[in-house]
Amino acid sequence: MLRINRSKRLLSILCLTALSLSALPATVFAEGDAVLPDTGDTTWLLVSTVLVMFMFMPGLALFYGGLVSQRNILSTIMHSLSAFLIVTVVWVLWGYSLAFGPNEAGGLIGGLAYAGFRGVGLEVKDGLTIPHLLFALYQGMFAAITTALISGGVAERIRFSVWIVFSALWVTLVYAPMAHWVWNGGWLSKLGGLDFAGGTVVHILSGVSALTAAVVIGKRRTYPHQTQPPHNLIFFLIGGMSLWFGWFGFNAGSALASGGLASLAVGTTQVAACAGGLMWLLVETIRGKKPTMVGGVTGVIAGLIAITPAAGFVTIPSALVIGGLASVFCYWGLHVLKARLQYDDSLDVFGLHGIGGMWGAIATGIFATTGVNSAGANGLLYGNPMQVVTQTIDVAVAVLFAACGTYVILKVIGLFTPLRVTDEQELTGLDVSLHGEVAYHTVETMGNQTVAAHHAPSSAGGMSAQPGIKSV
Repeated sequence: MLRINRSKRLLSILCLTALSLSALPATVFAEGDAVLPDTGDTTWLLVSTVLVMFMFMPGLALFYGGLVSQRNILSTIMHSLSAFLIVTVVWVLWGYSLAFGPNEAGGLIGGLAYAGFRGVGLEVKDGLTIPHLLFALYQGMFAAITTALISGGVAERIRFSVWIVFSALWVTLVYAPMAHWVWNGGWLSKLGGLDFAGGTVVHILSGVSALTAAVVIGKRRTYPHQTQPPHNLIFFLIGGMSLWFGWFGFNAGSALASGGLASLAVGTTQVAACAGGLMWLLVETIRGKKPTMVGGVTGVIAGLIAITPAAGFVTIPSALVIGGLASVFCYWGLHVLKARLQYDDSLDVFGLHGIGGMWGAIATGIFATTGVNSAGANGLLYGNPMQVVTQTIDVAVAVLFAACGTYVILKVIGLFTPLRVTDEQELTGLDVSLHGEVAYHTVETMGNQTVAAHHAPSSAGGMSAQPGIKSV
């Protein structure tokens, strides 16, 4: 009986406490001491977050998966899926805090103030009109897709366990510091560099890291003499269009509000993508080739990559130029540079993201104008040639940091385990040898019997001998 009375008393105290606490927000808001999120801006960021997720899964997964051999499509998709899972967990535990926490060590890192999302709640983020939690989740999508992009450089040969460890270390040691330097008041932002949605932080980091990883891990056993064409270009098209669709959340969402700046980013993103796709088809025709669907989609992605750092800083006509020239530079990277250097970047991540990201960052320094965004800066064409110098410094830092960081991470992992699969696993295909799955099951009728058959190519390898048709 005494225990029951104590339980009733405790329950009464808890109810009174809950009622008291529930009254606090109304009192605080009535006094005007707290800032409520703007519902329009919050809605736009919620939509943008989902759009970026869609461009990642299924967009990137299908885009990459359609380009490899059919015996490796599932393993390639698993790279994207696993990166999404592990980077999100790392982001919550410490990644977001390192990238967007208060400056420490002279602006080199963010510290652990937000570790475990401590202090990341529904309150308005400083200087913004959206909940802090939503901002953190949105930025986590960027971290995850940037990591997943790297997998295209080492598709069809990296061990899955190595990829898991690499993803966690890379987002911690490479992505988070660079994001802090550029976007959170770090030393690069203090130099005056402009990166609206990730030219340096996303595209250059992923492109250079993919190239570095491809060189460290080595070429596929049959590259370049016995590679196979992409096994499903319809998947490639669906993935590419999903990327284009999601890119509006990627670029326009980076305005972090639903006003005129987001509208500008939507416009520059759209016209740069169209200019890039059209220019790629034109280049193919000029070079005496047939204009291809793969080329058109690849050009669209090149335009999207290049406009990413400039989306909120340039005019619509400038976006046309940036997107069109991106296809020229990326076409050269995929068809000329790769052939000369003979590196096996399986899905041409460097040729598109690396080269396209470099051009986009420098182009921002040429075409940026405060006429469309007073928070930006004028570029070369608007009387400020030093902005090109600043953008070039940003590019150089991103290239060196990505190359050195990726090299060290892989070498350290290599001290404990082999980085690549065995020859037998590569010949069999990673879907079966690493994951015990096959993507395609066909049914054959033999007389009165129905037989399920698994089909896979008879030779190892993965990508087409045609350069320049394979990457985001």
